[in-house]
Amino acid sequence: MTGMAAYAEAQQLNQDDGDQIEQYIPLVKRIAYHLMARLPPSVQQDDLIQAGLIGLLEALRNYDATQGASFQTYARIRIRGAMLDEIRKNDWAPRSVHRKARMVAEVVREIENRTGRDARDQEIAKQLGMPLDEYHHLLQESSGHRVFSYEELEVDTHGGASSFTQREQGPLEGLQHEDFRKGLAEAIASLPERERLVMSLYYDEELNLREIGAVIGVSESRVCQIHSQAVIRLQSRMAHWVAQE
Repeated sequence: MTGMAAYAEAQQLNQDDGDQIEQYIPLVKRIAYHLMARLPPSVQQDDLIQAGLIGLLEALRNYDATQGASFQTYARIRIRGAMLDEIRKNDWAPRSVHRKARMVAEVVREIENRTGRDARDQEIAKQLGMPLDEYHHLLQESSGHRVFSYEELEVDTHGGASSFTQREQGPLEGLQHEDFRKGLAEAIASLPERERLVMSLYYDEELNLREIGAVIGVSESRVCQIHSQAVIRLQSRMAHWVAQE
């Protein structure tokens, strides 16, 4: 749905729907600001907000209270999903960044399979054949091009929407989805403590990178690195799900 189509649809909404849009505009902006904290300057905040409003309109149109989720929970997923779609559609990341991130994930997986424990920064850098500070710079570079959420990992792996937005799902697909969520939860729980804390503060508590840095006592740039490392580690540990698709 384009911005013009969203505007035309908004004109047809009844007063109650219009009131709901006004009520949830702050939520749209909050999600956009949260994502913008990790995106390069080339991404326009207004574009994200417009995409989020489209997601909100879709939530108003498709929400089904019998599914058990509150409207705010459902709307948050649709709003964030619409913004992530907008970001993917206008992917600014050079291919080299994606290639290096995949290379790091492969090295992490290899080290962890060989040692049976979390791969350490020094080990990863050594196997990549680069100094530690260069590896940290790679993480920083990668972080700006990785907008990651639990919902997005599901979308990337399964090529579809999350359980709230997937309306028609057969028994086999439902079991696969539940197995995936269980596997993802286990992978998150197995992250090193600091990485797990950063993920929780960013996605559950919705703190920005500067606020997280203040909580754990490190710089904002170091939080970027920790976050990116956690994402790479999760993708490495969930790689078998991608291989099954």
